[in-house]
Amino acid sequence: MRVLIDTSVWIDYFKSGANSSGLDGLLDDNLVVINNIILAELVPFLALKKQYKVIELLNNITLLPLQIDWAEIIGWQTMCLSNGHNGVGIPDLLIAQNSKQQNCKIYSLDKHFHLLNKVIEDIQLFA
Repeated sequence: MRVLIDTSVWIDYFKSGANSSGLDGLLDDNLVVINNIILAELVPFLALKKQYKVIELLNNITLLPLQIDWAEIIGWQTMCLSNGHNGVGIPDLLIAQNSKQQNCKIYSLDKHFHLLNKVIEDIQLFA
């Protein structure tokens, strides 16, 4: 199954890899996918650091198309709020929706995805 790698994993991987050790195997097995939200979070920082080779490598990963269902996003955010999860941002909800639509798992170090997984059954996390 394909795995959508969240920004938090990429940042850890680029810095030390201490918490993202599973990424190497996923890359080797060609299971990694990305979307434009994650690229938009990563590429500007990498460009400022002149990490053009890394940007090129990220741009060569299979890109998932985004098909935003705003009614579903609003419903999920309402469910999060009603369960006391006030810090889940729209980008995380969009990433979660994208993974659901594309039937792939999310690999994240961000606690928000673990909260989403408790509230929304359709979210699959890579462990």
